[in-house]
Amino acid sequence: MAHMSHMLQQPSTPSSVASTSSRTMSLMEKQKYIEDYDFPYCDESSKYEKVAKIGQGTFGEVFKAREKKSNKKFVAMKKVLMDNEKEGFPITALREIRILQLLKHENVVNLIEICRTKATATNGYRSTFYLVFDFCEHDLAGLLSNMNVKFSLGEIKKVMQQLLNGLYYIHSNKILHRDMKAANVLITKHGILKLADFGLARAFSIPKNDSKNRYTNRVVTLWYRPPELLLGDRNYGPPVDMWGAGCIMAEMWTRSPIMQGNTEQQQLTFISQLCGSFTPDVWPGVEELELYKSIELPKNQKRRVKERLRPYVKDPTGCDLLDKLLTLDPKKRIDADTALNHDFFWTDPMPQ
Repeated sequence: MAHMSHMLQQPSTPSSVASTSSRTMSLMEKQKYIEDYDFPYCDESSKYEKVAKIGQGTFGEVFKAREKKSNKKFVAMKKVLMDNEKEGFPITALREIRILQLLKHENVVNLIEICRTKATATNGYRSTFYLVFDFCEHDLAGLLSNMNVKFSLGEIKKVMQQLLNGLYYIHSNKILHRDMKAANVLITKHGILKLADFGLARAFSIPKNDSKNRYTNRVVTLWYRPPELLLGDRNYGPPVDMWGAGCIMAEMWTRSPIMQGNTEQQQLTFISQLCGSFTPDVWPGVEELELYKSIELPKNQKRRVKERLRPYVKDPTGCDLLDKLLTLDPKKRIDADTALNHDFFWTDPMPQ
């Protein structure tokens, strides 16, 4: 965070106003002072030229832009929403920046820098800040919704191998993504996958001596949200991202999200119809989760993951890995390291 803390330190004082510090500044002098602010670690956004609006991140608009100097390099600029200006730079953006500065990996989106607009009279002397990323041409949701795009089994393996590589890396660094979905999986024109949108990510810790973490369970887009979060668990960890990886993997064949509930209740119903009823013998401790008793859950549902997905997937090792990712009990759900060693990635056709 050293870089970031420098960036948000007191700006250096322009010499033109240094002499005014012993008396009260006039409004004109204040405005001049603000315009002459120097943020030595934060370039101006005018070095980039916006080309198009390409989407809406968790916490702001995203633009495709061209670096003026090279005229060739494209970047993605994510605008930091300053909704509550009284509180200063948003904690959500600070958290995302902190995490992205820590994470440097081929399968995680790369934060190049933070830049800002110049504070002038026209913008009320308020800078707009942007997070600047390497540009990725595609997102997985867009590719899957385009019926002209076909994925071979080898290509599906390559996508999932890279996705699990990214998750293995972030989990090894004690970070949870908490917003796994196909739209947050970017793919460059060279076929390199990047996990993106760390707007909901956070660091996690392994609780000591029976103490428990108290994380919010209002995370993860509903269709990709794991059963433990839907049942109110606040002491969760990396398995929440692995469930999302399972949903994304199934989608590589079905071409649309496999469980599209409109409410949390309906989502839980869809999960139990696919993965079986939530019972303590299948999932020890489930009865202790906050919402277990207050939500009507389907009884006597058989587990049908392989049976329901086999007509799409056709590959037995793929079905087996999906079955291990879409495991109800988070303690038994496969982790990224074990998943990467699964036969799915080590049998023909190889990932390509």
